[in-house]
Amino acid sequence: MKHHIFVASTLDDLKNERKEIIRIIMEMGHIPVTVDFLDEKAKNAAKLTQKIIEECDYFILLTAYKFCPTTEYSIASQKGIPVLALIIDEKARWKSAKKDNDPELIKKLDDFKEKLKQGSFQTWIHTVDLCQKAQNLLIEEFIINTRPGWIKTNKTLDINTANELSRLSSENSVFRRQFCCYGPEATSKLRDEQKRILKLLALNRVSLSFYYASGENWENTRQFREIRIFKLLVPELSTGKSTAEISRFLGTVLNPDLDKTIRNDYPTPSNTIKKIMADFSILNLVKRINGKEEKQDEKQEEVWEITEYGRELFSKYRLRQLEKALVKKTEEPNEESPASV
Repeated sequence: MKHHIFVASTLDDLKNERKEIIRIIMEMGHIPVTVDFLDEKAKNAAKLTQKIIEECDYFILLTAYKFCPTTEYSIASQKGIPVLALIIDEKARWKSAKKDNDPELIKKLDDFKEKLKQGSFQTWIHTVDLCQKAQNLLIEEFIINTRPGWIKTNKTLDINTANELSRLSSENSVFRRQFCCYGPEATSKLRDEQKRILKLLALNRVSLSFYYASGENWENTRQFREIRIFKLLVPELSTGKSTAEISRFLGTVLNPDLDKTIRNDYPTPSNTIKKIMADFSILNLVKRINGKEEKQDEKQEEVWEITEYGRELFSKYRLRQLEKALVKKTEEPNEESPASV
């Protein structure tokens, strides 16, 4: 299911940030929409803008320290399109040249921000933080306020596809009810659960042995944290991968002896790989996509794929790593400072 997501903000001060929001939307598999390239002086510009917004499923509004006319926001609100606000945090560093100096405009902007905070919103400090907050807002909104979206098709849906869509729709309804029952505490509980899972992955280790093309037995047994294996597998599992393919990939990437070539067929133990994937499955990070276990042919190999929850957890982990690097960079002494002499 794809969604059209309208992106609005002032143009000059948030040019780079807008690009990042558009990138995030595209990476999530949806379609960003803007009216940046419309001729505002055109006779039908206002009607065309309204038409474009009305056909969108969600509306993201990015604000910093400059006030802009709220025409686009008003259209979205009047048409019942969910508005997701990304408001700059007061602690964020921002150039004075990109701030309004007119007290009247500042007052209008402050009032507008307060209005936005009555709906779905997040505050952001820097670009990395902005991208994560945008993704979080969209994921939450997809659950609690599902919109029709669209599915590309050139033929009538077969019965299996129709049944699957019905099942997914039912699941979404359950998720929405659960989210509404929890209220504002739902997001906090979700974050706590994600932290717990990341901690579990960081603490648990698995032993991997390696079988080389020239060898006659398992060698070079090493221990690896599950968080490292998960991090390596996420890009690989964006499309389905069999247990054998996962074994071959991990054997290649984690091989401790680069002078030796791993064998092609299960260079790492199949039972260990299955245990790792079972652990990830229990945590809802991966899923099997080739049928239920009890109905599978004994010779048919498991095929695994990353779940949406797994992708979200990985993005949390990557954000944490990026923020650590950012903090480390800002804390490093400047080359001209006395501390670096």
